[in-house]
Amino acid sequence: MKIHQEYPDMGYRRMNDWIKKYSESHLMVSDSLVLRVRRILNIKSVIKYKTDGCTRNAKDPKYIFENLLNRDFDAGVSNARWMTDVTEFKYTTADGVLHKLYLSAIIDGHDRRIVSYVIGDRNNTALAFETMEKALKENPGAHPMIHTDRGFQYTSNGFHKIVEKAGLVHSMSRVGCCADNGLMEGFWGMLKRERYYTRKFTSRKAVVSMINGYIYFYNNKRIQRKLHLLAPMEVFNAAPMAA
Repeated sequence: MKIHQEYPDMGYRRMNDWIKKYSESHLMVSDSLVLRVRRILNIKSVIKYKTDGCTRNAKDPKYIFENLLNRDFDAGVSNARWMTDVTEFKYTTADGVLHKLYLSAIIDGHDRRIVSYVIGDRNNTALAFETMEKALKENPGAHPMIHTDRGFQYTSNGFHKIVEKAGLVHSMSRVGCCADNGLMEGFWGMLKRERYYTRKFTSRKAVVSMINGYIYFYNNKRIQRKLHLLAPMEVFNAAPMAA
């Protein structure tokens, strides 16, 4: 019950993983047992919401590239394959005015860490450019394949210049194929399901604080079965780097 109170978004599988790694008892029990106990205690996690976001063509694309990634997200080393995208958040201030906030982020295909992110009030090219430049600055020597959708930010001259200057290969999702950028889409789903959908935000500061806090938690504490019950930064710190 204590774990659920602290992390109400956890399903029974994540809760079992958390018990194995972080609880003092380190109990080794099956998922089905945890599920049964949750049902007895009437513990329910946040449901997964369906989104309508997907890859769409820019109106006037300057550069279009093939889907070279082909959903092969993990190259076995860190900084080999990065995926990026932008997502939207909303908040309503006390005077009833609806505002929007945008989060641009890059995720690594191997360790699944958020490599870099930028929060902005406008979904413009500058947001995507800053995210990319920040990632490259904080990972000197990295030459990953960068995968994006075909949005206006990523088909622009400016983004192409950043990618070309860094000597990177650019891959793009096919139109209407959200799964081509599945890791990034999956992260958006986790963030919103676990910290956004169940709360009402009334200020920009509150949304920014939520995003900053979640990304720190995700990178450093949110263990994943596909990472063998490690958090992304634990994998990154132990993983080889792409040459």
